[in-house]
Amino acid sequence: MPPPNLLTHPPRVPLIAPSVLSADFANLERDCRGLLDAGADLLHLDVMDGHFVPNLTMGPDVCRGLRKAFPGAFLDVHLMVTDPARFVEPFAKAGASNCSFHVEAVEPNAVQPLISRIHDLGMQAGIVINPPTPVDKILPFVALADMVLVMSVNPGFSGQSFIPEVLEKTRTIKPLLRPMQRLEVDGGISPANVATVRAAGCDVMVMGSALASQPRERWGGIIQQMRRN
Repeated sequence: MPPPNLLTHPPRVPLIAPSVLSADFANLERDCRGLLDAGADLLHLDVMDGHFVPNLTMGPDVCRGLRKAFPGAFLDVHLMVTDPARFVEPFAKAGASNCSFHVEAVEPNAVQPLISRIHDLGMQAGIVINPPTPVDKILPFVALADMVLVMSVNPGFSGQSFIPEVLEKTRTIKPLLRPMQRLEVDGGISPANVATVRAAGCDVMVMGSALASQPRERWGGIIQQMRRN
């Protein structure tokens, strides 16, 4: 069975995307299976190169292992790297479903070619903006992407507090999106703030420590609470 297309979901039904970075890497398959069984819609892979952000995480081999273990899962790869063009083909070959890159990491004239390259490799394409970056930097490219990701923490480490000011960006971006484009938010998302985040137009919620800090038996209830709020 081919991986699902993110855009086939009704656009106003929020999708829950647990971050693989918050899983127990000694039991990665167990944790990811538990999250999907608990109702998660996709798995979010935070790829950091130790240069664009001050951390080093995972590469294509982790994606390849997850694709082998979960052939029907949507694997949402978030490239926090200085040169994203180097990584899109290795992740496509590893089975990524979506590949998102930061607007801060590429020259403006390289954004459209990189999105086209991601599409040519059979993946959906996303563009990402960091909290300090003015929203005007991403607006010219919103129409080109399948998904826009607004970071609600400064990228690099999990467990940070949500930055509410970024919702001004989502409120600006949301009216520009076509019905089947997605607006994703990543960082500090929990049942305590999800209603505000959803009201600001976001329909894909990346979750890290809000799930990982809880016992496994609570994951399903938390995911359902995220959808109800």
